[in-house]
Formats: sequence, structure tokens, C-alpha cells
Amino acid sequence: MLQRFFLLLISIGAVSAAAQQPSQPQVKVNVLNVCSPSPEEKEAIVSALTRIPKQPLFSPDFEVDRGRTSLQEGPGFLQPGQSGQDSSQSATATWVRIRREFSFQAMFSTVQYSFSQDAKTMMETLVFRVRDPKDLMQVSIEDSASSVTSPSGMLSTNTPVSRIKLERFGKSSVVLARCPAPEAGPAPDQSAYGPLFQNASDIVANYRSLLRAARVVPDELARVDLFAPSKPLPKAAARKPAPKNK
Repeated sequence: MLQRFFLLLISIGAVSAAAQQPSQPQVKVNVLNVCSPSPEEKEAIVSALTRIPKQPLFSPDFEVDRGRTSLQEGPGFLQPGQSGQDSSQSATATWVRIRREFSFQAMFSTVQYSFSQDAKTMMETLVFRVRDPKDLMQVSIEDSASSVTSPSGMLSTNTPVSRIKLERFGKSSVVLARCPAPEAGPAPDQSAYGPLFQNASDIVANYRSLLRAARVVPDELARVDLFAPSKPLPKAAARKPAPKNK
């Protein structure tokens, strides 16, 4: 009788412990095919780019920001073959943002143009935010160029767009990006997406002009340079004492 009592207590304890264990959350992983989106995703990009107004009506409100940001990348961000030693100078990026609001009749509420520059790369990003998001939330378009040229030089030319992204409400994002050739094999065939890249590049060129980025960005970057840390002056070489005459 006593043995059955202990077995009953053990069974109740096991059931109680199992009930207290939290259920493991289900992890859902969405894999984005950025090199060749599906026909449905391609149509979504076409529809979103078509809705961006070519001759928008802006409200009087606007915003211009500028600044410098330290780029601190830990060892986890190192690529294979890179050294884990810290450089003598911390990496920084300077940036300028221009934001305008559309009139209330427009599908989009705001457009934000961003220009950033570090020691290696300059990047333009154009973001359109939807006023009443039901499916589409925002559209972002990016292009980039090497920092071997000046910001004014990049802004005076139409750099081809390298990335288009749609953020959707309750759905995974849609991304189209230019994909280089892998180490072993040819580059993926993206000829079917050429018109999309060209359309997006035209949109960036149009809003670069509408937002006067070619004039605003260099002026604002020059103001950022006013707060650049001064470089230490080189130490003067110690003078050797003149030899005494005997």
C-alpha cells in the first residue's frame, strides 16, 4: 500500500513538472531570393515603383539632418582573412538626411533621402513611407559608389541602383539586388529585372533633383567637418647641442 502511494506521488510530480515546462516557440525562417524574385514579387515591385509620384506636391514642412557616426564592428563582423587587430584610427561615417512631406492626397506620407560616406563607400538611400499601410508599408531604393571620388562627383552622375526593398504589413519583405558572380561560376542572369533597376535609378535621379541633394549634401558635409577632431601636431625633432670648441 505504501509503495503504491509513493508511485502515485511520483506520477503527480511528473505531470506537474511537464505542465510547468514552457512550450518551445516555433521559429519561422523566411529565405529571400534577392537575385531573382518570383513573378509575384516582381509584380509587387513594379506596382510599388509605379505609385511613386514623378511630380509630387510637397507640404511646407521639411527636415535636414547631418552628423558623424562611429563604426564599431566587433570580431563577429570580420570576414574570412581579415585581421582581428584594431586599426589606429576608428572608422567613422558622415551622413546627411533630407525629409519632405507629401500633400494629404498622396499615397505616401514622407520621402527621406540619405547620403552617407565612410573611408570606402558612398551610399544614397531613398525611402518612401506609405500614409495608410494596409499591405505595403515602405519602399527603399539604394545605390552606392566607391569613395575614390568626391560626394559632389557622385551626386552629379546617375549611379545605377543596386537594391530595391519593399516592406509589407504582415508579410515578408520583397528584395531585389544586383548579384555579382560567385567565386566558381557565372553571374546570375538578371536581364529580366533590368527595367526595374532602370526605373528605380530614374526615381532616385528625379528626387535627388527635387530635394536639391546635389547642393544641400556637400554644404551639410562641410558643416560636419567643422566638428572633426583635430589631428595632433607632429612633434618637433629634438635639436642636438652644438659641439663645444676646444
